[in-house]
Amino acid sequence: MAAPGVLDVAPEVAAALAAGRPVVALESTIVAHGMPWPRNLETARMLEAEVRAGGAVPATIAILDGRLRVGLDPSALERLAKDGTVAKASRRDIAALVASGGSGATTVSATMAIAAMAGIAVFATGGIGGVHRGVESTMDVSADLYEFARTPVAVVCAGAKSILDIPRTLELLESLGVPVIGYRTDEFPAFYARTSGRKVDRRCETAGEIAALLAAQRRLGFGGVLVANPIPAEHALDAASIEATIAEAMLEADRRGIRGADITPFLLARLNDLTKGASLAANIALVRSNAALAAEISAAL
Repeated sequence: MAAPGVLDVAPEVAAALAAGRPVVALESTIVAHGMPWPRNLETARMLEAEVRAGGAVPATIAILDGRLRVGLDPSALERLAKDGTVAKASRRDIAALVASGGSGATTVSATMAIAAMAGIAVFATGGIGGVHRGVESTMDVSADLYEFARTPVAVVCAGAKSILDIPRTLELLESLGVPVIGYRTDEFPAFYARTSGRKVDRRCETAGEIAALLAAQRRLGFGGVLVANPIPAEHALDAASIEATIAEAMLEADRRGIRGADITPFLLARLNDLTKGASLAANIALVRSNAALAAEISAAL
C-alpha cells in the first residue's frame, strides 16, 4: 500500500525502517479525543518513552494539514493535544482530509492503514472499537474490525472497550478471519477488567512466540492480528462495578441522543467522572503496558 506525495515519515522512523530496526505505531485519537488536557499530552509522551525503553522507535500517526504524518515532533504532538477542533479520523475520512488540507487524529482503523503504507507492522493502542451494544437498532459497528481483515498490522490492545458488545465483537472478528491472540491469558480482556468470560483463539507466553505467528501471517498474505494484553492486575477495575457504571453512562448517552463517533469520547469522559478518575488511571496503565509489549514484539519480529 502506498500514498505517493502525501505520506511524511519522520527521519528517525524512516531510518529505523530502512535499517530493519523495530518501530511501533501509536494512534493519535487518544491524544486529541481520549483524555483531558494535559493528561493527554503527558500520556502521549510517556507512551513514546515506553516504546523507546523497549528498544523500538515510536511513530505516532496523525493527519496534519492534509499530510499523513508518521512520527510527530514535540510541537505537532502538543498541537494535537491542545487543538479541540481536530477531527476524529477513521479510514473513510483520510481522503477527505487530504483533499481539503484538513487535520485529524487517527482512530485504530486509520492508524492501521497509514502504518501499513509506511511499512510498520506493529501498533499499540488502548482498546479496539467493535460491535456496539444495541446494534440491532443502531447498526453501529466500528470500522476497526473490518480494517483487521484487510491490513497486515498487528494491534496490541487491552481487548475491546468495556462499553461494547464483546461477544458479538469476537463473533465478527471470527467471521472476518482475524486471529485473536491472548498474551499470557486464555480469556479475552475487557479493557478496564482483565476478563470478559470469552476465550481467545490462541494463547502465547512470549513476545517471540507472537512475533513468529505474525511473521507467518505476513508470509501467507493474510490481514491483521489482534494481540490481547490484559490490563496489569494492580490497575484493573472490578468487572461488575465497571459494568454497572457503563450501564449508567449509556443510559445518559441515550437520553441525550449521543450517537455514532461521539459516543465513545462521551462514555469515556463520563466514566472518568463517575469513577472519580479511576477509569482514566486504568486507561493510562493499560495503554502503557500495551506500548511496552508492542516494543518487545517489534524487536522480536
